[in-house]
Amino acid sequence: MIGSDGFITLEALRWLAEQDASFVMLDRDGSVLVTTGPVRPSDAKLRRAQALAHSSGVALHISRELISRKLVAQEEVARNKLLDTSTADTIARFRADLPSADSFSTIRLIESQAARAYWSSWSTLPINFPKNQLPRVPAHWLRFGARVSPLTGSPRLACNPPNAILNFLYSLLEAEARLSAASLGLDPGLGVLHVDTANRDSLACDLMEPCRAAVDAYLLDWITKQLLNREWFSEQRDGNCRLLADFAARLSETAHIWRRHVAPVAEWVARALWSTIRRPDTAFATRLTQNNKRAAKGSPTQLPYKRVPLQQNVCANCGRPIEKDCIHCGDCAQNNSTASLIDGARLGRVAAQSSTARERRKETKRRHDQARRSWYPSDQPAWLNDETYKNEIQPRLASATLSGIASAIGVSIPYASDIRKGRRRPHPRHWRALAELVGISVDHYEG
Repeated sequence: MIGSDGFITLEALRWLAEQDASFVMLDRDGSVLVTTGPVRPSDAKLRRAQALAHSSGVALHISRELISRKLVAQEEVARNKLLDTSTADTIARFRADLPSADSFSTIRLIESQAARAYWSSWSTLPINFPKNQLPRVPAHWLRFGARVSPLTGSPRLACNPPNAILNFLYSLLEAEARLSAASLGLDPGLGVLHVDTANRDSLACDLMEPCRAAVDAYLLDWITKQLLNREWFSEQRDGNCRLLADFAARLSETAHIWRRHVAPVAEWVARALWSTIRRPDTAFATRLTQNNKRAAKGSPTQLPYKRVPLQQNVCANCGRPIEKDCIHCGDCAQNNSTASLIDGARLGRVAAQSSTARERRKETKRRHDQARRSWYPSDQPAWLNDETYKNEIQPRLASATLSGIASAIGVSIPYASDIRKGRRRPHPRHWRALAELVGISVDHYEG
């Protein structure tokens, strides 16, 4: 549920529980307000291991692994999506320092330095809108800019559409991370790398880290291949960019993708904590990925869901929804075609009057004049006269190609078209070549 308009009954919540489904409520700025999932018995030993993770040393191991996975994914986005080899190499160098990191502050420092390099390569990305909407688009919306908002000094309260989209998608990811942690019997608020803070699920934020780059790649593919629609966003008086409800609802359809990305991460963290329990009552259960069942059957483990829903493509001119493989809507395509024809005709007239075109026409005329002067009617055979051309040659030209006619007598394609249609009659010196072209036997007439 997005926003605070409307209501939900207790009976509806009960029905969701019976369907083993979760309920998530998000604010329109992307804040996670409520998440509820199916109720399962809490595993006291696992939660105790989670609470003692810092004293047992497993928290440092988990933090290194989560940030290492995050930097690997960010390096891949920088190298393969942004095509920024320099930034990818910088992130790789920071990741190489992680195994020797012996404190949480060192891990956080490495992660922040890599993030600074990563987001700097995003800053100049252009953001495209339909042509007719550009007068209503603020100038700072036309590039990605900084990941940090000038309103808060953090990513919260984004000031342009791409950052607002990222914030909302990260909120979906956070909600799925919280539900995944609770489904495994973990406390979503008791983190390992993120410090304990009121009104924040620190463990959910930990689980998000390796999956953030998947959200980034989704947005990057979108803004580099499609246009954003001005009608999807609104700007508050303080400059905060907000998503409109219909657009936020479409983004919410990606939640199942982030659930599949975060599930194996959550199970890995839970398994790492499980390994510190001396005598667990049962084997570790892979409730999210069902990898235990797959392993028993010899099937491969579950991989993240690769297929992502495509966003609505919009007309590059007016912003109307259009089909995936189109660039313009029907009205704009027709108008553009008419304008292109008019522009093409104008450019053709200008080109026809250029000095180069005039010189070429003069040269062609000189060549044809010379050919006419050097040709004598007495050189023409008696049988090749007006009657022969009209009754024998001209009808057969209908089956000849324009290029064949043009090359046979040395004229242009448009002039050859007029000859074939009978609108023009070529000079008599060309009749013999045309007779041979259409298959009239010269030897037969001369014999």
